[in-house]
Amino acid sequence: MYDDTTTDDELAREGMVFNIQKYSVHDGPGIRTLVFLKGCALRCRWCSNPESQRHHPELAWNAGRCIGLSKCGHCIEACPHGALTPGDDDKPKLDRSLCGDCDMPCARACPSQGLIVYGQKRTVRDVLDRVEQDMAFYARSGGGMTLSGGEPLLQKDFAVALLKNGRKRRMKTAVETCGMVPEENIREAAPYLNFALFDLKHLDREVHKAHTGAHNDRILANFRILAEEFPDLPILARTPVIPGFNDDPEVIAQIAEFIRPFERVRYELLPYHRLGTQKYQFLHREPPMGEVTLDKSVMPVLQKTAASIIGERLQMPH
Repeated sequence: MYDDTTTDDELAREGMVFNIQKYSVHDGPGIRTLVFLKGCALRCRWCSNPESQRHHPELAWNAGRCIGLSKCGHCIEACPHGALTPGDDDKPKLDRSLCGDCDMPCARACPSQGLIVYGQKRTVRDVLDRVEQDMAFYARSGGGMTLSGGEPLLQKDFAVALLKNGRKRRMKTAVETCGMVPEENIREAAPYLNFALFDLKHLDREVHKAHTGAHNDRILANFRILAEEFPDLPILARTPVIPGFNDDPEVIAQIAEFIRPFERVRYELLPYHRLGTQKYQFLHREPPMGEVTLDKSVMPVLQKTAASIIGERLQMPH
């Protein structure tokens, strides 16, 4: 049920946000502002936003931006736990095991943003005020606000408050979801959505778990809830095509057959990319996919396979 009441407590509700990105044209209709919420129940090997996976703030270290200890050193002075010490090449060395539970003053002290924090608490009012700055672009293009992540619906109360109050401000709303959330999260968010982007990665539950860390039962159940219980909500199902995981016509055919009965649902295949590799390095993590790339000949074959099953409901990448 759609509830259009608003309280000050709701606008003051806090959530963990790690980025607000303006002028996106790939994450829903028209020109959109993306609000990235931290936290995800999956650990997809190809994740391009590793900073989104954990719910708490994380310190990132970009050595390329560091201006050197001989010119600065403020981060070492600011660190309360001795986690930053002089290292090689005039750069500080970071021992994350000593960071402890602090608000990362080292990042605030860094003048060159060599140290940055992924994630900060923001209120519903603060986020919507930022998104509302581009209302003119939304009106002309049919765009609006898209919640992304991570998995934005894991922060259910914050996400629903953003969607609900965004609609009150006449924003068109969308969500990018992997579907790995409790059913109630889907049902509470859906009435405030104008559009949904829903990832379907693989139908085999064991293969899905091996590559994402979780079975897909809840994901498929939530997809059915969204498609069956909210018949007026446009849905774009998306499959990131990953080498060695689902870059196979038989796998894509199975996903397309699953989607086919839901006549309102469109489908899009997204080619694997390595754009998040550098962020793994900033977090001192190894990229799980290594140097793997997707053969360019694969996508046309998979698109033809999907189109043979769902026809014009296949949406080609931008």
